[in-house]
Formats: sequence, structure tokens, C-alpha cells
Amino acid sequence: MRYGVDPWLCVSPFSPTMSAADKYLYVDRTVVNNPLAQADWASKKLVWVPSERLGFEAGSVKEEHGDEVMVELADSGKKVRVNKDDIQKMNPPKFNKVEDMAELTCLNEASVLHNLKERYYSGLIYTYSGLFCVVINPYKNLPIYSEEIVDMYKGKKRHEMPPHIYAITDTAYRSMMQDREDQSILCTGESGAGKTENTKKVIQYLAHVASSHKTKKDQGELEKQLLQANPILEAFGNAKTVKNDNSSRFGKFIRINFDVNGYIVGANIETYLLEKSRAIRQAREERTFHVFYYMLTGAGDKLRSELCLESYSKYRFLSNGNVTIPGQQDKDMFTDTLEAMRIMGFPEEEQIGLLRVVSSVLQLGNISFKKERHSDQASMPDDTAAQKVCHLMGMNVTDFTRAILTPRIKVGRDYVQKAQTQEQAEFAIEALAKATYERMFRWLVMRINKALDKTKRQGASFIGILDIAGFEIFELNSFEQLCINYTNEKLQQLFNHTMFILEQEEYQREGIEWSFIDFGLDLQPCIDLIEKPASPPGILALLDEECWFPKATDKSFVEKVLQEQGTHPKFFKPKKLKDEADFCIIHYAGKVDYKADEWLMKNMDPLNDNVATLLNQSTDKFVSELWKDVDRIVGLDKVAGMSELPGAFKTRKGMFRTVGQLYKEQLSKLMATLRNTNPNFVRCIIPNHEKKAGKLDPHLVLDQLRCNGVLEGIRICRQGFPNRIVFQEFRQRYEILTPNSIPKGFMDGKQACVLMIKALELDPNLYRIGQSKVFFRAGVLAHLEEERDMKITDVIISFQAWCRGYVARKAFAKRQQQLTAMKVIQRNCAAYLKLRNWQWWRLFTKVKPLLQVSRQEEEMQAKDEELTKVREKQQVAEKQLEEMEVKQQQLNAEKLALQEQLQAEMDLCAEADEMRNRLVAKKQELEEILHDLEARVEEEEERATQLQTEKKKMQQNITDLEQQLDEEEAARQKLQLERVTLEAKMKKVEEDVMMLDDQNNKLNKEKKLLEERIAEFTTNLAEEEEKSKSLQKLKNKHEAMITDLEDRLRREEKLRQELEKNRRKLEGDSTELHDQIAELQAQIAELRAQLAKKEEELQEALARIEEEAAQKNLAQKKIRELEAQLSELQEDLELERAARAKAEKHRRDLGEELEALKTELEDTLDSTAAQQELRTKRETEVAQLKKTLEDEAKVHEQVVVEMRQKHGQAFDELNEQLEQAKRNKASVEKTKQALESERNELQIELQTLMQGKGESEHRRKKAEAQVQELQVKHAESEKARAELSEKVAKMQAELDNVNSLLSDVEGKSIKASKDCSAVESQLQDVQELLQEETRQKLSMGTRLRQLEDEQNSLREQLEEEEEARKNVEKQLQTSQAQMRKKMEVEAGSLESAEENKKRLQRDLESVTQRLDERNLAYDKLDKTKTRLQQELDDLLVDQDHLRQIVSNLEKKQKKFDQMLAEEKSISARFAEERDKAEAEAREKETRALALTRELETISDMKDELDRANKLLRAEMEDLVSSKDDVGKSVHELEKSKRGMEQQLEEMRTQLEELEDELQATEDAKLRLEVNMQAMKAQYERDLAGRDEMGEEKKRQLVKQVREMEMELEDERKQRSLAVAARKKLELDLKELEAAIDQANKNRDEALKQLRKLQAQMKDLLRELDDTRLSREEILAQSKENEKKVKSMEAEMIQMQEELAAAERVKRQAQQERDELQDEINNQASKTALAIEEKRRLEARIAQLEEELEEEQGNTELVNDRLKRALLQTDQINVELTAERSTSQRLEGARSQFERQNKELKLKLTEMEGTVKSKYKATIAALEAKIAQLEEQLDVETRERQTASKMVRRTEKKLKEVILQVDDERRNSEQYKDQSEKLNSRMKQLKRQLEEAEEEAQRANANRRKLQRELEDATESADAMNREVSSLKSKLRRGDLPFTMRRIVSRAGIESDEEAEAKSETPEPKPE
Repeated sequence: MRYGVDPWLCVSPFSPTMSAADKYLYVDRTVVNNPLAQADWASKKLVWVPSERLGFEAGSVKEEHGDEVMVELADSGKKVRVNKDDIQKMNPPKFNKVEDMAELTCLNEASVLHNLKERYYSGLIYTYSGLFCVVINPYKNLPIYSEEIVDMYKGKKRHEMPPHIYAITDTAYRSMMQDREDQSILCTGESGAGKTENTKKVIQYLAHVASSHKTKKDQGELEKQLLQANPILEAFGNAKTVKNDNSSRFGKFIRINFDVNGYIVGANIETYLLEKSRAIRQAREERTFHVFYYMLTGAGDKLRSELCLESYSKYRFLSNGNVTIPGQQDKDMFTDTLEAMRIMGFPEEEQIGLLRVVSSVLQLGNISFKKERHSDQASMPDDTAAQKVCHLMGMNVTDFTRAILTPRIKVGRDYVQKAQTQEQAEFAIEALAKATYERMFRWLVMRINKALDKTKRQGASFIGILDIAGFEIFELNSFEQLCINYTNEKLQQLFNHTMFILEQEEYQREGIEWSFIDFGLDLQPCIDLIEKPASPPGILALLDEECWFPKATDKSFVEKVLQEQGTHPKFFKPKKLKDEADFCIIHYAGKVDYKADEWLMKNMDPLNDNVATLLNQSTDKFVSELWKDVDRIVGLDKVAGMSELPGAFKTRKGMFRTVGQLYKEQLSKLMATLRNTNPNFVRCIIPNHEKKAGKLDPHLVLDQLRCNGVLEGIRICRQGFPNRIVFQEFRQRYEILTPNSIPKGFMDGKQACVLMIKALELDPNLYRIGQSKVFFRAGVLAHLEEERDMKITDVIISFQAWCRGYVARKAFAKRQQQLTAMKVIQRNCAAYLKLRNWQWWRLFTKVKPLLQVSRQEEEMQAKDEELTKVREKQQVAEKQLEEMEVKQQQLNAEKLALQEQLQAEMDLCAEADEMRNRLVAKKQELEEILHDLEARVEEEEERATQLQTEKKKMQQNITDLEQQLDEEEAARQKLQLERVTLEAKMKKVEEDVMMLDDQNNKLNKEKKLLEERIAEFTTNLAEEEEKSKSLQKLKNKHEAMITDLEDRLRREEKLRQELEKNRRKLEGDSTELHDQIAELQAQIAELRAQLAKKEEELQEALARIEEEAAQKNLAQKKIRELEAQLSELQEDLELERAARAKAEKHRRDLGEELEALKTELEDTLDSTAAQQELRTKRETEVAQLKKTLEDEAKVHEQVVVEMRQKHGQAFDELNEQLEQAKRNKASVEKTKQALESERNELQIELQTLMQGKGESEHRRKKAEAQVQELQVKHAESEKARAELSEKVAKMQAELDNVNSLLSDVEGKSIKASKDCSAVESQLQDVQELLQEETRQKLSMGTRLRQLEDEQNSLREQLEEEEEARKNVEKQLQTSQAQMRKKMEVEAGSLESAEENKKRLQRDLESVTQRLDERNLAYDKLDKTKTRLQQELDDLLVDQDHLRQIVSNLEKKQKKFDQMLAEEKSISARFAEERDKAEAEAREKETRALALTRELETISDMKDELDRANKLLRAEMEDLVSSKDDVGKSVHELEKSKRGMEQQLEEMRTQLEELEDELQATEDAKLRLEVNMQAMKAQYERDLAGRDEMGEEKKRQLVKQVREMEMELEDERKQRSLAVAARKKLELDLKELEAAIDQANKNRDEALKQLRKLQAQMKDLLRELDDTRLSREEILAQSKENEKKVKSMEAEMIQMQEELAAAERVKRQAQQERDELQDEINNQASKTALAIEEKRRLEARIAQLEEELEEEQGNTELVNDRLKRALLQTDQINVELTAERSTSQRLEGARSQFERQNKELKLKLTEMEGTVKSKYKATIAALEAKIAQLEEQLDVETRERQTASKMVRRTEKKLKEVILQVDDERRNSEQYKDQSEKLNSRMKQLKRQLEEAEEEAQRANANRRKLQRELEDATESADAMNREVSSLKSKLRRGDLPFTMRRIVSRAGIESDEEAEAKSETPEPKPE
């Protein structure tokens, strides 16, 4: 079940009466959705508590005491104290038996175990856990694997069907067909968990689904064979164990190939880790492999005699005799296995051969040995079993017994017969049996693969099924468990990696922010501990290394492991007794103890090589084919302890490969194939060890979940957002928690969810909102469920309370009525008791019946009759009414239901319309994107055509270069002379290039691109030429060797006759030669191993250096960013200080002038002379203002000059870099010469290496010393890097502190300005009271403004400012009260005000002095900041240089890696060829020896026959001489003579045939010797070639090491520079801190004085009413000025926008350029493939043109930098002109203001002449205007500062853009990949669009149908309503008679029924 389907609302699609299969597939939701269980969970706070018996028990939390909790267990009711950390949350009951455990809101071990247990007890064995499918063995047959089930799952999506192995298989098959991606299904688990059965089901499903034949009857041969391969493998590879009756004792990977149409076209099987030891011994109650029992039970008499079979008890290897499997007949299985072999195409010979080998394995166990009396030597008293073995395997008995008891072992150059002990002989027999069975099994798998791969159809893709043992943790674990656990570590790493890739894809699809974590890296340390080859070597590498040493033992191996890996975090030595575990490894599944007993023997897997050669020479073809690769086994000399003798073990070195190596290679291949596939994971679990159905052991299951990685997957899942729910479902379920958050009416699901989550006030870290779902962290949904249950319980409780109240009130009212009735009855009874004895009452009772009662009674009876009739009529009418009302209610209910349905359909339609509109909008957007992409494609095609034209031009150039090749080869010396001239020309070209204009830029760029291509071609040609040179050298050596060999051949032909005579002697010599060759090969292997080790060490050193360089680059990046921030801050500080200084100067001057003016105005109010002086002063002020403007212009020009100087410096730096590059080139040439000399020396050294082993060891020690030096240097560089990183971190922290201080000060200044504005408003309120002292108040107002400006400039702390503000408010209130009192007394006292004014002036002067001191301190800070910025710039330049060096090194490393890979492949190929040749030579030698032996026997027979012939002739002569004596027997003698002659002739013919055969064998031997010599020569040539290649590699490595040393020295220098810079920075920071402290002190003093001044000011600010009129005029003018300023600001913003647009255009152009360059590179790569053959010719040109191209590249770089600098200067000039124009505008505005000022002054003079009373107002107005002008000046200066800032920022942006260009080049490839992904995404979206449109059409059709039905129903309902209303009216009137009413009622009922039937028939079934 996937997301989007409600896990707790999913109901089986089948009927309530489930079928037999449905019970084992679907969950019964009626049991799960139990409201009582939900309420119980919510009320009791249920949790999981650990339990020893059940794993976890349910309990409810009762009390909490700190870290402990009191829990009441649900089952037993006991109360237990548990630690809080041990408790695990319980999921709500609606999550019970959930199909995908990833949807559990509380993901923990207890919840997972409970879910699996509940499902298992319900018969549901399959459960999903994210990517996993967990399977629990049911231990019984379930009806869920039939063909109907297969058809049910066929083509369905995973979430549409319940969990099943078929669902996993079908998803793999469908994704293979759709995505054309290979798939894999990984089945792991313990023995008996059901891996093999599930693998069978997978193959069964694929054979059914992917068969090219329609039905099972027509099933093809390939499908049958695929199904029949499994029984054969099970017979030979499965066995009965304690846990499992049919346990696979090997791992297998079945690869099923499919064609393009999805049909099976073939299969392939690979096996892993066969448990071959089971063939010789078994544990108690276990069986060996099934085939032994099948054969012994099922073989017939003929077959038994042929195979020499006996009864079970006679075989020693069958430890437990005949152990049967319940429910299985071995005889039937034997026939089934033979039938399966027949279907697989096994011929009868192969079947018999297999059975003979199986029988021989059993017979090997019957061979018994005994010790001899006087020695340890073994003897074989009874050889009947050996005879049977030799008969079955086609060997000679004597040879076999000799090979077992006294094998030949090579010691030095001689062979020795070594007697074996009884233990050694028994070990050899067991090893032989195991090896024979293993080889037979491997041959069987190969034969099955051959049968399955014989189809001619091509396989397009495949599905791989991995069936391998899961993680195993026993008390003590051996070598086999290490291999299995190593495999599972790799598989778990694959799962972790793929799982979170899918998670990330889901998050990306939903648009969720998520930082990717690769959890596969968590397992890497443990994998490295096992498999790492070197530095330090892993466990497998150490085991292989120990196998090479002769005296190595398991103990020495353990010691070596502890020494090498003792500090590894995943490895430690256990603290146990000595006889237990040797070491521990911490796997992902837990800690595992390993015992290293017999690990060396298991890893080597030794065999008796004497018996192996006998088996290789067997007369049985099948046996000899099994033992054809005898040369790869480990011989007895390794096992027997004879290897201590010199040369005993050397012969085998390099000849065999260990079990660990083979398995590691096998596993790496398997993992490579799995990584290239899309994996699907199946985890099989064994529920109990008793094999009982329906029983589950919780601890056992938990251990398997841990081992299988399910809990590891859940741990990874918890890191993300495992719980996800669709918007509609979330709203429907949890809207009760947020009742008023969503407004009425329609709202989008996403918006509604956002509002609900806001109302729920969830932590943003606990959820993410995607496009269609809400994602939650683990446990959030459980919390929401708990709140929802609490809410529902509250609602239900309130509802119950209301109901109970209603019932109680009703009962109370009834009781009240009963009480009143009782009171009435009591009153009546009391009245009757009173009247009872009253006479009048008696009289009344007696008279009353005598009155006219009878008539009344008659009337009453008549009335009663009428009443009864009326009541009857009324009852009938009421009944009819009730019936009508019931019908009406039914109709109304139906109407309401239909209306609700209609409303729901309308809502659905509205949602569908909205969806359709969205889809249409998306479609339009996608179409627009498509059009854009098509346009881009067209542009790309045009570019491609251009590139093709360029390619043609390049091809023409190449042809020209090819023509020039011959000339340049002939005249190389001339070219060298020309090279000198070219260098001179290059210098001229460099000078000319410096003067090139912008027009040459485009040509230079095109030229650069072409030259880059040529450079690539030339480098490739150079490599090819080097290869050709090496090949020519090899060729010359080979030719020389061939001539030598031809000479030797001639000599050997001359000596052929001598060789025939001395054949036996030469055989001994040949064996010696073989020994020498083997020794040489061993030495070569040692040298190669040493070389490989050195290369690996060098590679590791290079990798470390690269990592250091990367870290260094990161540090330098951070430094660069910090420097940029520092420079910006310093520039801002400098500008602000300069502006502040200028403003303060202006303020001082103006303040002094104003004071002078005020004093003169006060002294001479009536004199006009004073007015003239005022005019002159005003003119002087104007002149001063002009001067200030001119000063500012000069400062601006100085800034421009400084910028030019900077550019000049940059230009000089570029020139210096060019010179540095030239110097580097010269140094590189020197190093090249030195390296060449070293290369020659290394050649000599390598030649000396071949002379002796001692010199090679000496070399190795030297190399180790070099490596140690490198490691020391590496450690030093690491220390330096760590120090640098620490320094950078400290610098970063200090810079952050400074920045935070600055920002705090700025924020406080802003708050201070706000507080001041508040104070100013209060002061304006106070000014209404003051009218008379206008002159004093005006002066004080100006002073107040100045003080406010100063206050704005101060940077105060926030708390002090708030306190100051509170104090000011208090003082204001007190001063206002005091001023009101004093106003009455001191109304006319102006003298005190004047004194106060003078005192304030003095205070102001002191404040300004302190401000000046503080400004000086800030200037010092600015200077230190600029110095720091310069140092950071230098560091940035150094970092760029280092980055270039690192990139070059990376390129070299890649080339070297490529060369290494090629060399390794070549060496591997040669090694294989050598091994094959040696094997063939050995086979031919053995044949020659056999033929010679036969020849000797035949010659002996011939000699004997000759002697017999001579004897017979002598007898004949005697007989002839004695003819007279015996005349009778002449006839008989003649007959005998004829017979003898015939025998003689036959013997002669035999002799001639034997001589011919001997001649043929001699010829064959000669040919073999010739071939051997040729092979030796070839091998020596290959060795020489490899030596040369090794020398070249060594030279390159030495060169790289020296370059790295140079780089390390550079790094040390830079480190020293950085240390010095750091010290400077620390000193500067200390100075800055001191200056800040001083500034803070000054600020505190200024604050105190300010408070005093404010207190005095408040006394004088009451008479400012007259200033309002003048202020209003000034305000009007200021508004006009503000409008002008705003217009200027708008112009500035426009300029900035234009600049930004220009930058965007520039970036777009650069992007297009980068794209073009990438395309050109792609085209170049394509052309490079086509021109591979021409590279050899171009290589010679490349050597001559390399230097020229390098120089051109340098000049082009310089040109580019020059052009960038020129462009920057142009941009800066443009910006300068813009700034000048803005300054001119400002100056014009200023002149206008000055004119206005003059006019105002004239008006003032006129007003003073006419009305002296108004002079104060005019002066105030003028002063206000002056203040405004000052403010405008400040604004202008600020604008200029901002403009300069913009200029600097643009420069920085330009630098950043240059850096971004490089980054964008790298990202271009990523963008292309993204474009491809977008195209695929577009296709998917189109498909989704089409599907959505179809769904919308279907929804519309359904809606129309429903509307029609609803209209019909409403019409019928209206008609019925009309009829009912008419009937009711008639009934009320009483017009209808009774019968008519009945008819009408019946008609109404019938019509109602018809209406109901009509309404029921068209009602659609709910989907």
C-alpha cells in the first residue's frame, strides 16, 4: 500500500464472504476499525514496555517519577517501574495490521514487531516496510500461488493490491519494460526462512507472465528448462538441516534475460559459497546433499552394480545414515531429477558421469588408513574402496595409493617421495572428496547455463534474482560467516543508498526542502575493515598475505590483524578467555565474535597435487574435464611443512589464488551488476525453530529484523518524513481539531491544510507541505490522533450530558404532574368525607336521579353514537394522514439524500473543473516551455551547422599538417633553428598583443577555441608518439631475440642426433630448466607485487595531497569572502568619516557665523551698518559654500586618480604574473631534463634488479624511506592546514564580532534618532506657551537641531538610550511644571536668558571638542580596516594561483590513472596467455612421457621376441640335423615353422608400427620444445616491454612527487605569510578594541553633558509661538526641495536599474558563450573519435608547437585580463560621467537656493527698514533656510557616497562575474542533464494531462447522467407532493367518500411504490 490510499480505510474489494485465498491476502477492516479499541487507546495512554518473554508488552502509564514511569501491564494488571528511555510509543488502533510499515506514525521496534505478529496470526505472511517486502515462513501450504492469483496481480500497481512476492516481481517486470532498466530482486534471510521458495515463485511468475506462448500447455522449451533448472540445483546443492528440510547450501544469482517485447530469451546462474564440507560430515539429525540419498534409494540394480553402490550404513561420509524427510519420497525425487536433466538436454553419458562422481565421493570416505608399528607412516590395509574409487574415476590403483601414501613433493630442484602420516592421508582424502564435489557442482551450473543460453534471440534487458544467506551471528563464527556477513554489509549499503535516493526523489517531486544524506556511507568503515587492500590492509588482505608466508599460523594471522587494525572503530579484541573468540567486528546488525581456527587452510584450500594429476589423466573423459585446471591448486608442499626447505614454496608462488580473493572478485562483480540495476528487496524471516505453523518467537524475529536491515531501514526512515497523508484525507480527519480555521465555501486542499496546521501550531520542523500531500515526522500523526480522540470524547461527553439532562427534566416534570394529581384526589376525598354525613347532601343524591335524567340519557346515547361514528371517521382519516405523512417523510428523506448526492457531485465537479483548469494552465505553461525549447533546439542546430563548417576547416588544416609531416621529419634541425626565431617573434607578438583594440577580442576568442582543440589533438598525438616509440623499442628487442632464437634452433638441429642418444639425461635437464623458470617467475611476481605496492602507496599519497589542496582551497575561499566583507566595511567607514568631518567643519563655520550675526543683531537692532555687515557675512558664507563644493570636486577627482592607480597596479600585477609563468616554464624544462637523467639511472637500476634479490630489497627499503618522508611531509602539511583553518575560524569569529558591534551601534543610533524625534514633538507642544522671548528661543532652536544631529551621529547602546529617554521625559514633566510657575514671576527677565545662552555656548564648544576626538579615533579604525583589506586581497591572489596548480595536478592524475588501467589490463592478458601456454606445455610433456614409457615396454617385448626367435631357429636346425633319427615328425615341424614365421611377420609389423609411433612422438616432442622456446622468448619480450613501461611509470611518479614537494614548499611559505598576517590582524584588532573603549568613555561623558543641556533647554523653550508662521513657509519650500530630491533619487534608481539590466545582458551573453563553448567541446570530442588514426602523424608536429601554443595561451590570458580591465575602466568612466552630471544638477539646484537666499536677505532688509518688529521672524526664516541648505548638502554628500559605493560594488560584482563564468562552465553539463530530465518529465506530464482529460470527461458524463436522474426524481417527487396535497385538502373538506379515500390511498401507495422503484432503478452504483 502506497501513499495516497488511506491505510485504515482500505477495505477488501471482495464480498464479505471471502474466498480461501482472500483470507491470506486482505485485512478484515471491521476488526481493525473498532471504536472501542480507539477509545481505550486514547484514555489509557497505552505504550510498549520491554518484556523478556514477549519482547514487548502493552501497558498504560499511571504515574511519572522523574526519569522513571509507573506502568500497569494490560494483560496481567501488574504495576512495573520502567525507565522513560525504555518505553516505546504505541500506534493508534487504526494502524493495526497496516500493509506498509513505513506508514506507521510511531516507527519503533515494538510497533514493527506487533504489526508483523498481528498480520502473521491473521495468516498474512507478506508485509511491506518501505522498499522491503518482509516475508514470514508460514510452515504450511497457502492457496495464494495459483494461476488465478498470478492473473490477479498481472499488470497491477503495487499499491492497488495487497503485499505479495508477485507484486514485487510484477513491479520489477513492468519497470523493466517501461524504463528499459535492468532489475534485481534480492532475497535474503536465515536458513529456513523461505528464500528458495520465494525465488521459485518469482521464476514461476516470470515464466507465466513473460512466456512467448499463450497458455501453459503451449509453454516453450526455454520456459520449461528455466523451471526445471531449479530441481537439479536443489538435488545437488540443497540439504536437510535442523532449521529447514530443503535448505540451500549455496548462494545463487539467477539472471533471466528478456528481449525487447518482454519475452524470456535466456538465463544464466552464478553460485556463491557452496558448503562443500557437508559432503564429508553432517551435524546430528541433518543430511548431506539430497542427490546422495536420491541415488542410493532410486537407482536400479543395473545402475547400482555399475556405480558400485552399497547400503547407507556402509558409507562413512553419511554421518547419520538414512535420514528421511517427512512428506518426501527420495525415489520419486530421483526420477524427477533425471527427468529434469533430460528436459535440460543432458545426454545419458553426462548423467552417468555425474552419478559416478557422486558415488566415488561416497567411496572415498570408505578408504581407511592405519599407522605402521615402528613409524608414523600411514598404510592402507584394505584397498577395496580405493579400487572402487579408481574404477569409478578411471585411475590406476597403485598410482592412486602411491600418490596418497607417499606423494612426490618438490624440494629445491629435486622431487622427493615423502611418507604421509595417518592424519595427513585422511585430510588429503577429505580434501579430495570436497574438491571433487565442488568441481562437479561448478560443471553442473556451467552446463545448465549452456542449456539456458542456447537461444539465438538477443536479450535487451534482464531481471536478476539473488538468493543468498542472510546475516549470521553464532556464538563463535568462522571464515564462512565472515564472507556471508561481508556480503550482507555490501547489500545493506546498496539498500540504504537506493532507499534514500527514492526518498529524495519523492521530496523533490513534492517540492520539499531536504538536504540529501547518503546513509550508504555509514557502512563504509566496516566494509573497509574487511576488504581494504592496503594502508592499513583489511582482514581478507592480511589473510592472503599470511597465506604467502611458509611459517604462518592462525595465531600469527590474528596478531597481525590486531597490530594493523587494532585502532579501527569497528574492530576490537574481546575481553574473553583464550579459547574463545580471537577478535570482534561491529557490523550494522550487531557485534560478531570470530574464531580464526584453520582460516589459513580454508583460504588456501590445499589438495594432493599427485592425485590431481592422476585425475587429470583419467581415462574417464568426464573426470578429466572436471580436473583440467590442475595448475591452479595449492599443493602438498604448502601443507606438509616441507616448505621450510629453500625453494620448496617458491615454485607455487603466483600459481594459485585464494578462496578470499576469488570470493571478493565474485562479490565485486555481483555488486557492480546490482548497482547497474534497480533493486527490489525481499527479507525472509523464520518465525520459530520448531517448524510450527502459527507460532512466532518475538526475540528471534527481532534479531532477524536487525540482521536483515529492516530496523536499519526504519532508522533511516525516521531521519526524514515517513508519514504522509493526502490533503483531502488530512482535512476530513483532523478538521475537528481546527473548527473555525477554514472559512465557509470552497477552498483548495493545500490552502486548507496550511490554515489547519497554522491553527494546530505545529513546530515547522515536524512537517512539510508538498504539492499533493502533507509530510510528517515520526510520531506526529499519533499525537494528532490522540488530540482528535480527546476532542471526540469531549464532544460525546457533552452530548451525553445534554441527553441525560433532557431525560432528567422530563422525569421531573412527570413527577410534578403526578404530585398535583395526588393533591387533587386528596382534596376531593377530604370533601367527600366532610359531606358524607351532611343531610342536604343525602337529599341531593336521592333527588338527582328523579329529575329529567332519562331523556337526557337517551340524548346522550344518540350523541354518543354520533360521536362514535365521527371518531371512527376521524381515526380512519388520521390513519390515512399518518400514512401520507410517513410517505411524505420518506419522499423528503429521499429528496434530501438526492440533494446531498447532487451537492457532493457538484463539489466533485467543481473540484474536477478546478483540476481541469489547473491542468489547462499547466499545459499552456508546458507548451510555452516546449516552444522555448524548440526555439533553443533550432538555435542549437544552427550552431551545430556552424560548428560543422568549422570542423571542415579544421580537417583541411589537419590535412595540411599531414602534408607538412614528412618535411618536418627530414628537417628537424632546421625547425629547432626556426624555434629560436619563433621565440623572438613571440616576444614581438606579446608586445603587439598588449596594444590590440576591442575589435580583435572576437578573433582572439575564436582563435583560443581552435587552439584549445589543437592542444588537445597535439597532447593526444604526443601520447601516441610516445607509445609508438616504446613499441618500436620493443620491436627491435623482439627482432634481436628472434635472431638469437633462430641461431639456437640451428644449433639444436645439429645436435638432434646427440639429443636422441642422451634423451633421459635431457629429461632431467628439462626438469631443472622448468624449476629455474618457475623460480624466475616467482622472482618476477615478487618484483611485480613490490611495484604494485609502491604504486598504491604513491597513489594514496597523491590522494591525500589532493584532499589537502581541496581543504586549502575552501579555507582560501572563506578568507576571500571575509576580505571582501572587510573591504566593504572599511570603505563605508572611510566615506562616512570623511562626510562627517566635512559636515562638522561646515557646521562649526556656520555656527560661529550665526553666533556673530546674533550678537551683532542684538547689539545693533536699529543700525543699517550692522545690516550691511550681515550682508557681507552672508556673501562670505556663500563663498565658503562654493569653496566646499570645489573641495568636494577635488576629492572626487582624487578618487578617480586613485582608481586609475589601482588599475595600473592591477596591470602591473598581470605583467608580473606573465613573467612568473615564464620563470615557471624554465623551471619545468630544468626539471624535465633532471627527470630524463633520472629515467636513465632508473633503467640501469631496473637492469640490476634482475641480477639478484638482494638489490631489489635494498631498493624497496629506499622506496619505503621515501614514502616515510612523504608521510612526514604530509603530516606536517596536515598540521599546517589545521593551524590555518583554526586561524581562519578565529578571524571569522573576530570579524563577525566587529560586524555585530557595528550593526548594534547603527541600530542604536536609529533608535536614538527616533527617540529624539519624540522629544522634539514634545518640545513643539511646549513652544505654544512662549511668545515674548522669540530671539532667544530661535537661537536655542538652532542649537537644539545641532545637538540632535550630533546625537544621531553617536552610536549608543540600546538600554542606555531607553534610560536616557525615560529620564528626559521625567525632566520634561518637572521642567514644564517649574516653567509654568516661573512664567508668572520671570516674564520680563531677559538678562538671565542671555546668561544661560552664553553658558550653553560654552557647553556646546566642549561637546564639539569631544566629538572631534571621537572622530579621530574612528579615523584610526578606518586605517586599520584598509590595511586588513589589502592583506586579504594578497591572500586571495595566492589562493587563485594555488587553485590553478591543483587543477593541473588533477589532470595529470587522471592521465596517469588511465595509463595504469591500460597497463594492468595488458599485464592481466599476458598473464592469462602465459598460464594457458604453461598448462598446454605440461599436458604435452605428460603425454610425451607416457608415450616414451610405452615405447620402452614395446622395445623390451621386441627384444624378448627376438631372443625367442633365435632359440626357435636353433631348435629347428637341431631338428633338421636329427632328421634321420626322427623322420616321422618332419611334417609337424614344417607346420610349426610356418606358424612361427607368421608370428614373426606379425611381430615385425607391430615393431614397424611402434617405430612409426615413436618417430611421431619424437617429432611432437621436438615441436613442443620449439613452441616452448618460442613461448619463452615471447614471455621474455613481454617482460622487457613491461619493465620499460614500469620504468616510464616510475619516472612519471618521481616527477609528480617532486612537483608535490615544490607545492608543499609553496604552501609552507604561504603558511608563514598567513601567520604574519594573522599577527598583524590581531594587533589591529587590539587597537580597534582600545579605540572603541575610549570612544565609549567619551560617549558616556557627552551623554552626561547632553542631559544637563537638555535640562537647561527646557527652561528656555516656552516662547516659540511666533515661529510657526515662518516655519510653515519654510516647510512649503522644504516640500518643494524634497520633491526635487525625490526626482533625483528616481533618476538614480533608473540608472541603477539600467546598470543591473546591462549586467543581466552581460551574464546572458556569457552563458550563451559558455553553451557555445560546451557544444564546441562536444563536437571536438566527436571529431576526435573520427581522427584517431591521424593522431600518430600529428604527434610529431605537437612536440615542436607545444611551447608556441603555451606562449600564445599566456598572451591570450594577458589579453583577456587587459580587456577586462579596459572594460572595467570604461564602465567606471561612464559611471563617473553620470556622477558628474548628477553633481552638476545638484550644483544648479544649489545655485538656485543661493539666489533664493539672496532674495530673502533683500526682503529682510526691506522688512527691517519698514517694520522692525518682524525682524525676528525673517531672521528665523533665513536661519531655517540655511539649515535646510546644510541638510541638502549632507544629502548630496550622502548620495555621492552611495554612488561611490555603487562603483566599488560594481567592480566587485565584475570580479564575481568572472569567477561565476568558470563555475557556469562546470555547471553547463549539469544543465544539459537537467534539460534531458525535463524532457522526460515533459513527456510524463503530457501523459498525465491526457489521463486527467479523460478522467474529466468521464466525470462530466457521470455528472450529466446524475443530473438527468435527479431531474426525473424531482419531477416524480413534485407530482407525488401535488397529489398528496390535493388529497389532504379533500380529506379536510370531507368531500371524498370513505371508499374513494381508500382507493385514493391505495393509488397513492402504489404510486409511491412506483416512484420508489423508479428512484431505485437508475441509482448508480458507488464507485
